Amino acid sequence: MNDDRIIELYWLRDEAAITESSTKYGAYCYTIAENILSCREDSEECVSDTWLRAWDKMPPERPLRLGIFFGRIIRNLAIDRFRRRKAEKYGGGQTVICLDELSECIGEESSVEGRVELKEQLESFLRELPERNRQIFLLRYWYMMPVSEIAGRYSMSAGAVKMVLQRLRQKLKVHLEKE
Repeated sequence: MNDDRIIELYWLRDEAAITESSTKYGAYCYTIAENILSCREDSEECVSDTWLRAWDKMPPERPLRLGIFFGRIIRNLAIDRFRRRKAEKYGGGQTVICLDELSECIGEESSVEGRVELKEQLESFLRELPERNRQIFLLRYWYMMPVSEIAGRYSMSAGAVKMVLQRLRQKLKVHLEKE
């Protein structure tokens, strides 16, 4: 089923929207959650929560790209769950490493205006990157994919991926300081 029809089902409050969303985007959402949480049960629960959150957001929101809409929801749910687990002294996995790597150049921004500005600067930075580097950056810092998986995807060594990521973080830091 195409995305426009799935969105229409949400707007009509038809429960088939959830079934169709799960069929089309379930594996995609699970992968994002699993990369962040490294826990099958928590990842499955986040995927289920994604459909509920989408149900609550549509209407009034009508996403332009349904996959990105679900990706944003699942990522936020998984990071929230990760933070709760970490606060309870569980923790581990790629999320801490990724967030620590990025904090070197981004830091913590708490104001709404600062977050909006940071988002715009990140988008600007990503647009300037060559496609492969942009994909590597997003796989690591948006999808929280382990370096070894990125290396396998691009037929690179893990060391080469780490070097690309280090250089991208340095470029991002310079970009943010300049702006």
